[in-house]
Amino acid sequence: MIRRIVERHKRRYGSPRVRQELRQVHGKRVSQKRVARLMRENRLNARCGWRRPRTTDSGHGLGVCGNVLDRDFRAEGPGRKWVSDITYLRVLGGWLYLTVVLDLFDRKVVGWAFSDRMDAAGTVVAALGMAVKNRPPPPGLIFHSDRGSQYCSHVFREALRAGCPDVRQSMSRRGECRDNACAESFFATLKRELEGLDGRRSSAQVRQSVFMYVQTYYNRVRAHSAIDFVAPDVFRSARIA
Repeated sequence: MIRRIVERHKRRYGSPRVRQELRQVHGKRVSQKRVARLMRENRLNARCGWRRPRTTDSGHGLGVCGNVLDRDFRAEGPGRKWVSDITYLRVLGGWLYLTVVLDLFDRKVVGWAFSDRMDAAGTVVAALGMAVKNRPPPPGLIFHSDRGSQYCSHVFREALRAGCPDVRQSMSRRGECRDNACAESFFATLKRELEGLDGRRSSAQVRQSVFMYVQTYYNRVRAHSAIDFVAPDVFRSARIA
């Protein structure tokens, strides 16, 4: 049963999520230590990731915002708190930039954008536009990010005010990546679990792989430890119904 779960999730699940699926789906009461031991003995461990280069350029003269979010990663409803970040993905011949926007209510990726450059329009503005279209936020949204130049740019702040009524922009403190831990955690999960990020696939192939991972797996299927080990779409349906 463990082998089938691991293979179905393409070695993306470690022992905690495998144990949860054994309990929730198959009704098997088993300790995490036993699941971890069986996975280790049968070489069913989750895939490992790789470290990314730095993407945040905070050495700019643009204005920054205070940390309104203050590491309070719980939200009472959808559209109350969003977090966002940018990362590199290795592709054939270079890098592809991925920007995401996550809703802290159900940890769903509500917006994302790919870009060949680090300009604000192609990264953070595009991802924000998708998020607003997919999940129009109520007044008072807290939008949190690092203090990179893209999030501090005039073009992004104008888009944020236009798409999000009474928005409060929040930024991590300098050098404190844990202030944006949820977005950082998503990228770590993506790079650990998704195949083909080793620089051997084209930009178009990586874009398609990430799209399929986010849209059909992460948001709809993958158990998330912060929301009772269910998928974001399942969590929201249960809470909003």
